[in-house]
Amino acid sequence: MTQTTLTRIQHQPHPDAGRVLSAGALAFLEDLHTRFDARRLELLAARQERQRRLDAGELPDFLPETAEIRAGSWTVSPLPADLQDRRVEITGPVDRKMVINALNSGARMFMADFEDASSPTWGNCLSGQVNLMDAVRRTISLKQGGKSYRLNPTTATLLVRPRGLHLQEKHATFQDSPLSGSLFDFGLYVYHNAQERITQGTGLYFYIPKLESHLEARWWNDVFTFTEQALGLTRGTIRATVLIETILAAFEMDEILYELREHSAGLNCGRWDYIFSFIKKFRTRHDKILPDRALVSMATPMMQAYSRLAIQTCHKRGAPAIGGMSAFIPVKGDEAANERAFAQVRADKEREAENGHDGTWVAHPGMVALAKEVFDRLMPGPNQIGSGKQADLKVTAADLLTPPAGPITEAGVNTNVDVSLQYLAAWLDGRGAVPIHHLMEDAATAEISRAQLWQWAHHEQRTSDHDTPVTPEGLTRLIDAHTARLSAEQPGRQPRLAQAASLLKELVTQDQFEDFLTLPGYQQLS
Repeated sequence: MTQTTLTRIQHQPHPDAGRVLSAGALAFLEDLHTRFDARRLELLAARQERQRRLDAGELPDFLPETAEIRAGSWTVSPLPADLQDRRVEITGPVDRKMVINALNSGARMFMADFEDASSPTWGNCLSGQVNLMDAVRRTISLKQGGKSYRLNPTTATLLVRPRGLHLQEKHATFQDSPLSGSLFDFGLYVYHNAQERITQGTGLYFYIPKLESHLEARWWNDVFTFTEQALGLTRGTIRATVLIETILAAFEMDEILYELREHSAGLNCGRWDYIFSFIKKFRTRHDKILPDRALVSMATPMMQAYSRLAIQTCHKRGAPAIGGMSAFIPVKGDEAANERAFAQVRADKEREAENGHDGTWVAHPGMVALAKEVFDRLMPGPNQIGSGKQADLKVTAADLLTPPAGPITEAGVNTNVDVSLQYLAAWLDGRGAVPIHHLMEDAATAEISRAQLWQWAHHEQRTSDHDTPVTPEGLTRLIDAHTARLSAEQPGRQPRLAQAASLLKELVTQDQFEDFLTLPGYQQLS
């Protein structure tokens, strides 16, 4: 561990540490930590207390104590010019090639992701900051595989997603306590790039993940306000889009926008984590069991209610409602499969645009043109905030809480095991976004897969097609079988696959549900 003379933060060495972890940057991180980390821990404790009530049978509902906020006529602060039109956003990890290709992709926005699409090794976290510093200054370049990569004259607007409140940065400590991953990622990006962004006539734009309440949004708003004061920035220079990707946040969308109203850039439907959250929060309930992952689509009533409520809420408050990620990616060498993938994405984006979303996400540069064509055709203006779509919508708690019907199949169980194993092995290798079976899998989609396995086993489900019981013992045997197959298919990967299998067995067979697979997984990362 190394330590500067100006701060009490200690950190592990790395070749990029000298540039990223300067004395000034560490002093700013220390200030953020001492002011805000205790409240972060209180908010995490409140999550656990809420979970205990849910486990005891409580169901979420719209909050009676904030009814006045929902009934009020307030709006968020006007959007900056470069956040008015967000029709296509691409997301991905913060590695150098991805940053260049995403900024050059033709999308309006690029969300550089330190969270679900990145494996938070110490090297990834520091090199990611370097890559964003170079991208902001337009000096980023790369030579790889005989090719040269550099930025085009026109690029996407950059947004950054720091890690969620539950994640720590174990490689940097203050008085022997790890720093918050949220404050580490946010603080370093802001400290190193604020003045450059202001000079360029833009702002500091973020995506905020995994919020479960408006009180957590208030915490972030306080962080933003302090940061603007500390760095001499105009109020509202920082803007944040909140991902509505937990079932609890779906009941507090108005309140979240209200807490962030000076710093708000709208809401996004983080559909994959939302499905995972539904399983996690209602883990004790036999009436909330989901069918095969592939059947929990945005066309189901539960997911449609959530999407349309986000649109209604945002537009009432003058904010954009960004749609979610279709995980399909182009398929090379199989024209029929490629056509199916493009058809799936087109249908998804048409549904979002027709419902009233103001933009959408894609996971691959090859899908940008398709998504852009759909939104250009169905959204001729910069957004649909004034369209009136969903204005008369009525959504009840039951609409959000009724799971879709459908079977649990042998194929669904096997796919969840296979995807979980492959993703965990890649994540432990330091890769957080991985193409598997023509889908871009990240931590959120892997969370659904392992959570369903736990839910089905814990609630003694049986497959509909073969009447096979899903049990911890059966899943252990299935994990071993898939590990053996993958090890034979991928020579040299056996040790990592064995490590992933051990972690997956623990996640799906233990009595208590693990809140995030990244928590035990992180202890095994360098």
